[in-house]
Amino acid sequence: MTFCLGIKTKNGLVGLSDTRITSGSETTTSKKVYTVNKRKHSFFIMTSGLRSVRDKAITYFSEVIDRQDDSFTKLYQAVNEFGNQVKVVAKEDKTYLEEAGFNFNLFSIIGGQLEDDPEPKLYLLYPQGNWIEIRRGTPFVIIGNTGFGNPVLRRSLQFEDSLEYALKCAFLAFDATRISANDVDFPIDTVILRNDEYAIREKRFEQKELEHISTFWNNRLKNAIAELPSEVLSSAFEDFDFATREA
Repeated sequence: MTFCLGIKTKNGLVGLSDTRITSGSETTTSKKVYTVNKRKHSFFIMTSGLRSVRDKAITYFSEVIDRQDDSFTKLYQAVNEFGNQVKVVAKEDKTYLEEAGFNFNLFSIIGGQLEDDPEPKLYLLYPQGNWIEIRRGTPFVIIGNTGFGNPVLRRSLQFEDSLEYALKCAFLAFDATRISANDVDFPIDTVILRNDEYAIREKRFEQKELEHISTFWNNRLKNAIAELPSEVLSSAFEDFDFATREA
């Protein structure tokens, strides 16, 4: 499994992914973010699913980028082309993978801004090659292990929030997943793209750099629970009326 998260705000995009690769009882670390940075032309791809499928699709797409990148002026065009390469890999490998008991399950988050895009765009690409655009109504998308980070984001994140705030939410969503699933872990890779900046900022964080935030958040949660205005819940501890029960 994996954890990849993309967030769209009024100020730009935030992306975060873990790096853990699990194969049987073995774990390794591998980057799950692919980036392209050119003049007025920047985007990233984050993927979940089988590493062999991901690597093959990215390799094929990289060759297309080398030949045709200047022909893409809007991000959806690049998304369509990556979807085409995913379909090619599916034709080559899907049947054999399924015969061996594996699912062809390459989900991708693609975000960026090309010269004719009025603002940064964020897309979720499905294994079948079709996609949806992530918009302000629900301004985030998670692939991989989705269940544990969703509550943090739904309770706290809005389209109007700053990129700095969005990155904090992204980390807390990852941290909630990390402590709940043994196949998601540090290091994490982050990507930031501000509106009309056309320069994705990448950064890798090790656990020791961020563990003080996890500790701070855990302590705050404990204190908040203790301070809940929960008088009505106290009725659950009131003495039981045995006479009423017997009647």
